[in-house]
Formats: sequence, structure tokens, C-alpha cells
Amino acid sequence: MYTQGLDIPGGEPGAGNSAAKGKPQTTEPAELQADFDAKMAADRKIEPQDWMPEAYRKTLIRQISQHDHSEIVGMLPEGNWISRAPSLKRKAILLAKVQDEGGHGLYLSSAAETLNASRDDMIDALQTGKAKYFSIFNYSTPTWAAVGVIGWLVDGAAIMNQIPLCRCSYGPYARAMIRICKEESFHQRQGLELLLNMMQGTEAQRAMVQEAVNRWWRPVLMMFGPPDAESVHSSQAQAWGIKRISNDDLRQKFIDAAVQQAEVLGVGFPDPDLKWNAERGHHDFCAIDWDEFWNVVGGNGP
Repeated sequence: MYTQGLDIPGGEPGAGNSAAKGKPQTTEPAELQADFDAKMAADRKIEPQDWMPEAYRKTLIRQISQHDHSEIVGMLPEGNWISRAPSLKRKAILLAKVQDEGGHGLYLSSAAETLNASRDDMIDALQTGKAKYFSIFNYSTPTWAAVGVIGWLVDGAAIMNQIPLCRCSYGPYARAMIRICKEESFHQRQGLELLLNMMQGTEAQRAMVQEAVNRWWRPVLMMFGPPDAESVHSSQAQAWGIKRISNDDLRQKFIDAAVQQAEVLGVGFPDPDLKWNAERGHHDFCAIDWDEFWNVVGGNGP
């Protein structure tokens, strides 16, 4: 998961630290650190009442807040299509999906609050542009097919990112992700079903689906964040068990799965280098334009 952005202010330092709560601290910091390290080594969950390093707390707040912001902003592209959906069934599906995304934002805000983060501060950081969200939500949805591609590819990429978070070392975040992933799996299937219906329609509908896939394929691959060598936070997040799989490995796993789904759907991806590499056991693909990624992250638009 991409986690660049400003830290969100969040209450007293050291959530779970008895000194931060006004109680006498009876254990030396070295012993507390040793206990934290032992829990990391044993792959045990850290809970809100536990002592944790301040850097661990800040990393969690940064990641959870950006995840929270992405769920909130993620309601907007589909919310814009509710009144224009082609049937009452499709309107109801979009309403349910938007409601789910709002609920995900609430789960994540609540998880951040267990770290002494302020929900008001997080929202303020989002609205003032201090905090980031997934770059994908800066791209437009000019056609109905784009709504299906969001469900199939964008939510599919989100699931690939989020399933490992169910094993995150921080308990409240991990538990929130279990329900979120179940609902995101429904969103992904709904998007694929929408596109399958369109691909059984007219030539114009099939062309609309392919155009939407062409438009969104590259930005979706950027959702996994920059290459591991350029990812500022990934190595430490993995060491702490916050993140379980690297950006590049998640991206590769997603591409391998998406190619099989595209064959069923009957569409192609706009990548002349996309082919199976038997030696690697994975698909090769074109280099990604990271200049575009950083431009979008910087607020300059696609």
C-alpha cells in the first residue's frame, strides 16, 4: 500500500504507554522495547493498551489515515453515477457499494482513534491536501463501463493490497480489515459481472469496455505504490508486521490474476510486453511511467 504523506497529529505520544496516560511508569523503556520486539518476533498482535514505539504508532496513523481517506474519496466516482445508472438494479447496487465504502472509512477512523489520532485532524488533513489518498481516484469516469472497471480492477487491486493487512501486527487495524475485505470482494465480483453483461451486448458496448480497460490499466498498476527500491516506508512497515508483502510482489500477483480474468471477460490490456515468462513463473509487463504517478500524487492531475 502506498503510504507517502504528512503525519497526522494524534494526541499524546506513545499510545498504550502508561506515562502518556498520566500513570506512573514502572518499567524501563528498554524493557518495554524488548517486550515489543518479542511480540513482533512471535507474530503476536499489538493492542491499544500495549506500549509501542512512537515511530510504530506514527507509521500506523499515516497508513490507516491514508487508507481511510481512500475509502472516503472512493465513494465519489460511483456516487456521481447513481442517478445515471441504466437500471433500478444498478442504482441499488451503487447505493449499497457507496454505503459500504463510507462504512469502511468509519471502521478505519475508529482504528486510528485507538492510536490517539484525532478524527477531526485526519479529515482536516484530507480537506486541506496535507494528507494523501490512492492516486487512482484522481482519474475520471466518463462512461458507465468505467464504473465496472473500478469494481473489477480498482477494487481487485485494493483486495490484493488489503488481504495481507488482515494479518497486520496491530490488532484493531487487522480486525477491521476482515470485514472490509469481505465487502471489497463483493464489489470486485459486482464490477466483473457488470462488464460481462456489457461484453454480451452491442459492439459499441464492447468497445466501451475495452476503452475503459485501456484508460485504467496503468493507473491501477500504480495503486501498489512505487517500486520497492523507491518506497520510503515499506521496509520498516514490513519489519514491524504492518505490511506483509512488498509493493512489487503485490503488483506482480495482481497482474497474474488479472490476465486470467481478462481472458474470461474477452478484453486485452494495453501492454505489448505483457506475456507469460515460464522461467520466472510470472507475466512480464512494460515499465510503468512513475513520472505520471508522482505528478498525480503531487496534486497536478493525470
